[in-house]
Amino acid sequence: MAVDEVLLESAARNGRSSLRFYQWSEPTLSLGYFQSQRQREAHRGSRDCPLVRRQTGGGAILHDAELTYSLALSVSQRRAADAARLYNVAHTALVDVLATFGVEARLFDGPAAATAQEPFLCFERRTPGDVLIGGSKICGSAQRRRGQAILQHGSLLLARSPHAPELSGLGELTLRPWNLAELRELWRRELATRLGLSLVGQGLSAAELDHVRTLAIEKYSASQWTARR
Repeated sequence: MAVDEVLLESAARNGRSSLRFYQWSEPTLSLGYFQSQRQREAHRGSRDCPLVRRQTGGGAILHDAELTYSLALSVSQRRAADAARLYNVAHTALVDVLATFGVEARLFDGPAAATAQEPFLCFERRTPGDVLIGGSKICGSAQRRRGQAILQHGSLLLARSPHAPELSGLGELTLRPWNLAELRELWRRELATRLGLSLVGQGLSAAELDHVRTLAIEKYSASQWTARR
């Protein structure tokens, strides 16, 4: 979470775009920015998992058998100027990649539920533009703007987690094994093409790494941030 915040700051400060895919070292529950920490007590499966709060909104995500992406863009990028369009770029890219494997996925085009009626978990919610296989959601995204930049977080559910057994992932829904590295690379290429980006592998600077460590300790590991709602 700290790395993604630093990437957002970089996009706002100097216009540097970034695309990052990652997985979590242990099953972790992330709360959406506006969610109440008290709500997590109602979800039994994840009660013993570490907890963190994201910068981006949306429902809670059990990060276990899933792939997270973050996309930080300056709003000077044509695609970043329209929030809904940026969701669709990321999600239609995934739909088209899955189609190359013979998997039929689609974007949810129904109405969003009223906020008070939304389930706790992101993958039990339905928002226009979410990626579905059949009636099951496999990918959703949320955003955060800061100054002249936007951060978009998204999650692809790969398989059922013992900490959220009510959710079926890509493996259960397609009844086939998946090469994650291949899937991730094809999605990365498709996203870069649609966003008009030339991606170059690059690490963070020493100053950025120092800032990441500070944010990790003083913000994302701090109870004041996690329990702020």
